Amino acid sequence: MPKIALFLGGDLSYFSRGFDGFVGVDRGCLALLQAGLPLDLAVGDFDSVSEEERQLILAQAKQLVRAKAEKNETDTELALLTVFNRWPQAQVTIFGALGGRLDHALANVFLPSHPDLMPFAGQITLRDQQNHISYCLAGQHHLSRQEGMTYISFLAESAGQLTIEGAKYPLTPQNYFQRKIYVSNEFTASAISLTLSSGYAVIIQSRDRS
Repeated sequence: MPKIALFLGGDLSYFSRGFDGFVGVDRGCLALLQAGLPLDLAVGDFDSVSEEERQLILAQAKQLVRAKAEKNETDTELALLTVFNRWPQAQVTIFGALGGRLDHALANVFLPSHPDLMPFAGQITLRDQQNHISYCLAGQHHLSRQEGMTYISFLAESAGQLTIEGAKYPLTPQNYFQRKIYVSNEFTASAISLTLSSGYAVIIQSRDRS
């Protein structure tokens, strides 16, 4: 399964290079080029770049999907839909999804809310220096600690019941309480068992700022 990196327009002070393909979304295309990485696919309406920068992106992109400014999908959603249409088994890591406008950051955190992206939720990861965000669909899952991360938090997208076992603070039918987000839990063993009755859960592994 191909490993694809998506570069967005948020904070890109952290990224990694070990991917099979690189996709730039709007201003994220410039970050890819400035890092000396290939621009295998450029997606967006490019309304956040200058005309000179737009021409550079058009010249360097191996493939281009140009969107209208007025559309139902965000540029990030359009990029993911394009990637999964071409590579349905792709594992996608998104950089630059956080650290900018709050509305953009929230839209990125809740990407699986798009009905066409929800089936691929387990193949999407958001990364920055302090956070590793992944997703679990309804069912049972075993979560492993990401290197360098200290805490794990769980955000249930729907009202479905969440069960957490094997963590420092378990959540079971015996002590269940309804919260939108359960923060600052920790690993006590090699894996945490998570069961979700419906919808999807956002899994946030994080660490304090160094």
